[in-house]
Amino acid sequence: MAAPGTPAHRMDDADPADAGTPYPPASGGLIAGVGVDVVDVVRLTDSLARTPALVDRLLTPSERGLSDASRAARVAAKEAVGKALGHPGDFSWQDVTVERTEDARPYLVLRGATRACADRLGVAHLHLSLSHDGGVATAIVVAERGAGAGEGPARAHRRTGCRTGTDRTGTDRTKEPS
Repeated sequence: MAAPGTPAHRMDDADPADAGTPYPPASGGLIAGVGVDVVDVVRLTDSLARTPALVDRLLTPSERGLSDASRAARVAAKEAVGKALGHPGDFSWQDVTVERTEDARPYLVLRGATRACADRLGVAHLHLSLSHDGGVATAIVVAERGAGAGEGPARAHRRTGCRTGTDRTGTDRTKEPS
């Protein structure tokens, strides 16, 4: 047993004959992807104050009047969606909106190229968790496929990809990476 305050398992203590067991992402199955992102609330608030046009670029009309922490959580959610779908940075900020149910549970609404990518991956549900504490906003997104969604994300990406033309900076993303 390890001494108090010492990690119970360290990689340099591992048996050199045990190469380990890889657990790569599944190319099929129920989960299409998971995304997480964190945003520093003060940093985002300062950026929005310095560059007012950024508010219109990052946030949809329904998100603009929220508190600083809630706006930061929305930005984190948009980034997490891109990561869950496998292409952070390739979608328009306006393609993703966080809404709330009558009982205040957050959910995502996708439009445009982001929705098209989710459709190609067979995504039927996006599970969203938002939090903000200690000046940091966090979002976690789990993209879940529907029953009979067809091919898995790796195969779908090789076939059609989720590249959307131009990314947020105007860079052409239609070419497959080499």
